[in-house]
Amino acid sequence: MTNSRFAPSQLPRLEHPDGTPLRALVVEDEPSLAELVGMGVRMLGWEVRIAHDGPSAVQEARSFSPDVLVLDWMLPGFEGSEVLRRVRLFHPKVPALFLTAKDAVEDRIEGLALGGDDYVTKPFSLEEVLLRLHRLAERSGAACADAAEIVVGDLSLNTDTREVFRAGDEIQLTATEFDLLRYLMENARRVVSKSQILDSVWNYDFGGHANIVELYVSYLRKKLEAGRAPLIHTVRGAGYVLKPAP
Repeated sequence: MTNSRFAPSQLPRLEHPDGTPLRALVVEDEPSLAELVGMGVRMLGWEVRIAHDGPSAVQEARSFSPDVLVLDWMLPGFEGSEVLRRVRLFHPKVPALFLTAKDAVEDRIEGLALGGDDYVTKPFSLEEVLLRLHRLAERSGAACADAAEIVVGDLSLNTDTREVFRAGDEIQLTATEFDLLRYLMENARRVVSKSQILDSVWNYDFGGHANIVELYVSYLRKKLEAGRAPLIHTVRGAGYVLKPAP
């Protein structure tokens, strides 16, 4: 496994239109690896079931009706491609992410040709697996993102209209200020580091230093907190946290 600064909490929460969580079936014959992936998927707020061989995976899929599949290529009973073939007989649109130690180009092509929607080779980054699963769920249409309006105390932000209000007063923000505020509000009451903010708001494209975060936080504070109780708090040595005023 490799390390990165990405965290599942950075992703918008996905759920079914009725508000119930998404469901993922993880099929991996190595129990510790299956539990690791399952733990990560639960961090996305999804329900998880785990199977360790081909026949039990098909049985679980029938009863669980997963929104996404995570399939090891080599499995006891029959391999992941056969699991996918059988599951799609009764669940034809479920997307699948293959996990495999086979990393040759022809192997990746084979996996996609057999119906896989994405492919990650071992050893893999858990963060990459979660990001790819999130994207598969978004594209599949099984989920809807969080509501357009995010509310924290007397502060509200609409992701569709890009309007921001505090206590009924509209706050005019630049595009970058809006993206930064959205990230802080999506992680309300959670401390986020400068590197996490850079990765999410600037998408790894900014080549400068973390003081750009300090600069834009100061811009937000001036606009949001003028004559009002503070919302954005500095946690020394850790980052920032946005929380409703007492």
